[in-house]
Amino acid sequence: MTERFAWPQGYALRHLQEIDSTNEEARRLARGGAPAPFWIVADRQTRGRGRRGRKWESSGGNLFATLLIDPQRSIAQCSQLSFAAAICVAELVGRYAPNAQVRVKWPNDVLADDRKIAGILLESASSDGLRPDWLAIGFGVNLAAHPANMEFPSTSLAALGASVPSAGEALACLARIWSEWYDVWTKSGFAPIRDAWLLRAARLGARVQARLARGDATGVFEGIDESGALLLRECSGGLRTISAGEVFF
Repeated sequence: MTERFAWPQGYALRHLQEIDSTNEEARRLARGGAPAPFWIVADRQTRGRGRRGRKWESSGGNLFATLLIDPQRSIAQCSQLSFAAAICVAELVGRYAPNAQVRVKWPNDVLADDRKIAGILLESASSDGLRPDWLAIGFGVNLAAHPANMEFPSTSLAALGASVPSAGEALACLARIWSEWYDVWTKSGFAPIRDAWLLRAARLGARVQARLARGDATGVFEGIDESGALLLRECSGGLRTISAGEVFF
């Protein structure tokens, strides 16, 4: 794989031609005692998945990668890394598509011109219920192609008329950006991550619909709190805090 960007120090890389899912491979390796951190990238996934077990369309030429790390932090703190990951992907997309409006959508999608161009999936396991034994962060970025007829419209770098890197080049760029933001998080906590995410937040101050496990909620998206929960100003005037769900426009 051609890499234009210097690979960050301290991160190993495993390149696979085909795998069921890079997140599943990370899970297997973690259970086998493989030392973190390392990236896994595959040319093709046969059973790629997104949030809530949804199938992730794994078209050739796109980026399918998972980062396995051991942050040594609490479960709540580790969940903050989904926002850091979204920032990293937004920066990646912005480098190749500088004319696109790149935004992040709660909780962990990246949009380009109001269409989904990337998704992020965090998975972990904990033996003590306090902190993860390992954390896998899956990245799916539409570089050369994107699925059609999705509930939320999607796009790709190619569809945007942008420069389309190889998956290897895109990963090297992403890994470099990640190492910088992860260093910010480990040293300064969630506050700078939250601020950077809000600067890129899609529909901040606008009405959105939050799809929850039990019904929907509609209101004005006012931001995220110190834990990353969505702040929704409902029609009644009350401010509702939502820790899990999906946002639709």
